[in-house]
Amino acid sequence: MTPQELKKSIKASEGRVVLSENVATRESFLGDITNAEIACAFGADLILLNGLDILNPKIFGLNCEKDYIVKNMHLLTGRPVGVNLEPVDTDIEMQEERLELEVGRQANEQTFKRVEELGFDFICLTGNPGTGVSNNQILKAIRSAKKLYSGLIIAGKMHGAGANEPIVDLEITKQLLDAGADIILVPAVGTVPGFDESSLIEIVKTVHEKDGLILSAIGTSQEGSDVSTIREIAIRNKICGVDIQHIGDAGYGGVAPVENIYELSKAIRGIRHTVSVIARSINR
Repeated sequence: MTPQELKKSIKASEGRVVLSENVATRESFLGDITNAEIACAFGADLILLNGLDILNPKIFGLNCEKDYIVKNMHLLTGRPVGVNLEPVDTDIEMQEERLELEVGRQANEQTFKRVEELGFDFICLTGNPGTGVSNNQILKAIRSAKKLYSGLIIAGKMHGAGANEPIVDLEITKQLLDAGADIILVPAVGTVPGFDESSLIEIVKTVHEKDGLILSAIGTSQEGSDVSTIREIAIRNKICGVDIQHIGDAGYGGVAPVENIYELSKAIRGIRHTVSVIARSINR
């Protein structure tokens, strides 16, 4: 699919899309296959790689030349694959000790060119805990990425990333859209204090009016909660109108517990569509 065809297909799915974020470099849950394959087997539609140094890419369980990592991930999973790039703000006031990142994990011209060469379907401009990513730097990164990268751009914060600033509000959302983001990332309702249904609904309406999509993210280690918590978060955010539901990587081996990926899938689309996703051969 072209980037715009992928975007249209997500919109047409009416809130039934699951995105699994995986730590690419960590030993996988099973040890002999990638976390991406595991996530897809339990209902993931999109794979987002975290912690990947784009300039020296290594994915645990994937043995191939660096130039072919995306091609091989496509062959193994049959899913669109994206990667996190982090727009670090060295001037932002921090609430915790800063985590220093390799250049290949940061959002910059060099990494934007490289993700284009590798063929990633989408990039996610966001921040891991303690990295000091700010909304201002995300805005700058979107503008730079639009010049160098042809895939879909997801942008926003799922938690503070260590920076002392608001995570998200309506004004930040409008700025991200105006800068060129295709998909706005927000915390899932129930994952960060004070971000409630009314706040999310207001953002969803604004994004949809501007032909954008919304991704709600479980990125606060609650991806490792019990299945009833995942089910509640899933339904609450679907009611608010989000298009993609993200489940983070804070589980065993850098992927969410498989039962929680499965529960998220069942909650937002039922067993019929879930079985279709997990049982259908990628060769069809």
